[in-house]
Amino acid sequence: MAAAHITSDTFQKTLDEAGDKPVFVDFYAEWCGPCKVSGPVIDKMAEDYADKAVIVKVNVDENNDKAGEHGVMAIPTVIIFKNGEEVAREVGFPGEEKYRKMVDDALAGAAEAAPQAKAA
Repeated sequence: MAAAHITSDTFQKTLDEAGDKPVFVDFYAEWCGPCKVSGPVIDKMAEDYADKAVIVKVNVDENNDKAGEHGVMAIPTVIIFKNGEEVAREVGFPGEEKYRKMVDDALAGAAEAAPQAKAA
């Protein structure tokens, strides 16, 4: 299962429908060399994290309004959103291990927040 491609029209809906799952958004372009390297990694992560996180791609050439709205100045840029808010960002392709750590950290944040919510 490859990462879904979303557009400016479906961006907010994707964040809203994720609930408390982290949303890993890869801002990329077809012509970008590092994006071509990171693409298969992100597609594999979409499969590996299918039940835990939402992993999607946004083509900046086709959706430059969203790139601008989120301050994407270079690609690839990955932003992780949680409950609609940005919680992590990485510019460039740091490797699969770093991307996975970003998602795992966002998931751990969810696990830590859950017991506090019950106590309140």
